[in-house]
Amino acid sequence: MTTRISRQELAARIAADIPEGSIVNLGIGAPTLVADALPSEREIILHTENGMLGMGPAPEPGRVDPDLINAGKQAVTALPGAAYFHHADSFGMMRGGHLDVCVLGAFQVAENGDLANWSTGAEGAIPAVGGAMDLAIGAKDVYVMTDLLTKQGGSKLVTECSYPLTGVGCVSRVYTDHAVFDVTPEGFAVRELFGDNTLEELRELTGLALHDATATAVAR
Repeated sequence: MTTRISRQELAARIAADIPEGSIVNLGIGAPTLVADALPSEREIILHTENGMLGMGPAPEPGRVDPDLINAGKQAVTALPGAAYFHHADSFGMMRGGHLDVCVLGAFQVAENGDLANWSTGAEGAIPAVGGAMDLAIGAKDVYVMTDLLTKQGGSKLVTECSYPLTGVGCVSRVYTDHAVFDVTPEGFAVRELFGDNTLEELRELTGLALHDATATAVAR
């Protein structure tokens, strides 16, 4: 039986990898948990595409400011020095290559780094890609935060995406509840295993010829 870590644990693992001084955007859903896991001693500036730079963690109960929300309409805080600006300026930051890292969810990630995270084609699905395509292509590094498997047991890591693409060849690294994977020219490389998981188990779960990079992964 494979080991899975919680989303909070995974958020903390991602937060530990974000370099000092980075400008970071956190996608809607699970990636927002990273904001609460960022080390206090490290200066990391959070950007939200609805127009703020210097976003802080979720507010404490009873201290919600209804005018401070992220792109997913969740209440957030503003750190000292935070700036507010127009949507057009915010998207200019995204498209202009000014974001160091973005953390996005995913329905599928292909071996070549293609990302599908906005539609499965299911009836009633969200009808537009929104700002995800700008983040996926504009950020210098794209980290994906997702479960390794779908609710039906299929792998979200695939040879080729079958869902509509968000971005082509854009993903740098995939953080899942089973392991961390780097996207390399040779395909997915397992950077870190969680718990008792093994490379062979992950190969069986994904159906992919995963490479072993655990011995050469750079220490955090």
